Amino acid sequence: MSLSPRVLLSIDYEPVFALFRHYDKLTDHEQRRNLDAGFTLDAIDPILEQLGDSKASIYLVGEIAGWYPEVPEKIVAAGHELGLHCHIHRPLINVKELAEDLRASAVWCQQYGIRGYRAPMVGISESGYELLGDAGFLYSSSIYAPAGTLLQKGKVWEIPVSTLKLHGKNEEYIAPRDFSFNLLFGGEFPYGSSFSIGLMGRRLFKIIEQELKRGLSPVIILHPYELVSPGISSRLTRDLMRNPLFLPFLRDKSFFLAELLRSFPVSPLGTYLEETLKIRTAR
Repeated sequence: MSLSPRVLLSIDYEPVFALFRHYDKLTDHEQRRNLDAGFTLDAIDPILEQLGDSKASIYLVGEIAGWYPEVPEKIVAAGHELGLHCHIHRPLINVKELAEDLRASAVWCQQYGIRGYRAPMVGISESGYELLGDAGFLYSSSIYAPAGTLLQKGKVWEIPVSTLKLHGKNEEYIAPRDFSFNLLFGGEFPYGSSFSIGLMGRRLFKIIEQELKRGLSPVIILHPYELVSPGISSRLTRDLMRNPLFLPFLRDKSFFLAELLRSFPVSPLGTYLEETLKIRTAR
């Protein structure tokens, strides 16, 4: 019995303003909802239509579930895996802040039986896994590492967002392992990041095809504002002028998703993990 390789497709479902760090300290819930301006509600139907019969893992920012309860309802009704991205999008390396954030989304996570977690900016500390385990999560996808890596972190499995190892020795993959110059200088190209997709587009399909031929299942991230345009506003223009490096995140990737779905088999991360654990148990 063997596991069929596939693309592990995920969408980090967050507001577009979550890209920009100067909103991290904004705590007023009504102001944050006003900044979203209904985008995350309006985008869900077009994204579900783009996915069609293919299934993905959709990691939802918890405050969106509070603003628009119909968003998680629609994700689950369409047969996708619903996971937690965070409650309020900001760096959550600090264990105390992570614990508070998990508690803030605990009610709706329990309601939907959430098993999967992805940390904001794919950044978690090793000590964070204990909190995830205690909160009932089965797995996380919160570091970068080569495709095919599956790590057990206490009670939680880690399914990393995919990198291509270009050079360097094999190593123990300890969190945090985020998208950084250290990662690049260490010889890994994080092609699973939507930033890389924004830079390279279809050229990444050759890497994905090669990984699948090797029997690996790469993990890919997209975001709602990459699949449905949030529209141009003076605020977004100012934010991009202050942070021009974020432009690749906002490039239209609907064409990329459409071709990905035509070209490769895809699966939610949770489904892949279940199949993997069944095979390991049977051996």
